Amino acid sequence: MKLRPIASNFTLKDHVYERLREAILEMNIYEDDADLRLDERSLAEQLQISRTPLRDAIARLEADGLLTVVPRKGVFLQRKSLEEILEMIIAWAALESMAARLAAERATDTEIATLRKIAEKYNDATSATRIAEYSDDNLKFHLHILEISHCALLKSMAEGVFLHIKAVRLRSMWEGDRVKRSVVDHAEIIEALERRDAEDAANKVREHTMQLHEHIRKTWGRLNLTRNAPLETQ
Repeated sequence: MKLRPIASNFTLKDHVYERLREAILEMNIYEDDADLRLDERSLAEQLQISRTPLRDAIARLEADGLLTVVPRKGVFLQRKSLEEILEMIIAWAALESMAARLAAERATDTEIATLRKIAEKYNDATSATRIAEYSDDNLKFHLHILEISHCALLKSMAEGVFLHIKAVRLRSMWEGDRVKRSVVDHAEIIEALERRDAEDAANKVREHTMQLHEHIRKTWGRLNLTRNAPLETQ
């Protein structure tokens, strides 16, 4: 994990939390060789802070379900089990499909056009080779659907699930032909929104997300949750 120093003129506790959270969400924690253990000393040195605000941030991130603190063992990035991942994807599918239904009814033409602008960057033969770039824009695409639903509570609920789904999508995007399939799905979602067909938009989004569910169910198998963590974290 690489971190930028915290500027001293900001509220320290909140910014340490945000900086760590940002760094965790950028990591591919489901890689086979992912190092899940965090070194408090190294984190404090990178952020140029003392251990006290760092530990406050770690406690908040543990409450978020992103970290696990094991007494006398250390701090570990928290992977979810396969069953938990599949349940989160189902929850995400439900929330985002409702967001798409509302977006078809409430979003402005300009807001929907933003989705097309994101998607059109990958309408050429090179899209399948730009996986890292596409992974970032894929997340922006789905978060924008939540934004243009204009339902603050729905967006807030979905973002809670998104904290954990992001790492799952980051790994899965590199597997098989998922980029190519995703590009096609996004185009169909946009077309449904542009037609203001709420039912079709909801169905397209739900089917798209459930394809991820089926892919992971079939291919991931039993995740190695304890590769770099002690037995007590199971």
